[in-house]
Amino acid sequence: MKDHVYDHIATEIQNGTLLPNHKINEVALSKKLEVSRTPVREALIQLASDNLLEYLPRRGFIVKDLDTKKKLDVFKIVSVLDALAATLALEQITEDDIEKMEDFVKIIDLSIAEKNYSDYQKYQKKFHNVYISKSNNSTLTEMLEMLQNSFVRQVYLSDDADRLFAVSAQLNEEHKEMIKCFKNKDKQKLEMLIKKHWEIEHKDMI
Repeated sequence: MKDHVYDHIATEIQNGTLLPNHKINEVALSKKLEVSRTPVREALIQLASDNLLEYLPRRGFIVKDLDTKKKLDVFKIVSVLDALAATLALEQITEDDIEKMEDFVKIIDLSIAEKNYSDYQKYQKKFHNVYISKSNNSTLTEMLEMLQNSFVRQVYLSDDADRLFAVSAQLNEEHKEMIKCFKNKDKQKLEMLIKKHWEIEHKDMI
């Protein structure tokens, strides 16, 4: 039960449904997920421990805000670890894996066309997880999962939908280039592409 509550809140933080400083209503959450208050409270404590929430006396749990420098510092770490995961996975990636990534790219294109940022976030994460899961390094996988859940959240966020989805489309084009590298077993270009993929060009949108 606790894991179900944890995953629900973490997903809503990741996709931008729950924004920084949003107060978590424990009673409403219990009713929505049809669980008792105990697993909700346990999940909230775990989320606070994992840096997604913050507990404030007399106010309760709120979505933790992260300053820009902290986010940029984490993106630099993720870029190196994600590139490492991809290069380790290079020889393990199968045709089925490539087909999965190609399918996710198509779904991401559709999400962008429909201006559905929640789905965009969901499927771009699934895209990266295809090769991360093939890195054969559980420590690396766990580190990336922790950093992405706790710090990365939605990569870009903006009230300007046209700009947001233009940037998202650019990032998905980079996904397509990564697939070509996996097909060609081009380790050097793949590593370069992924590190560039995590460079934040629009700092005002994070």
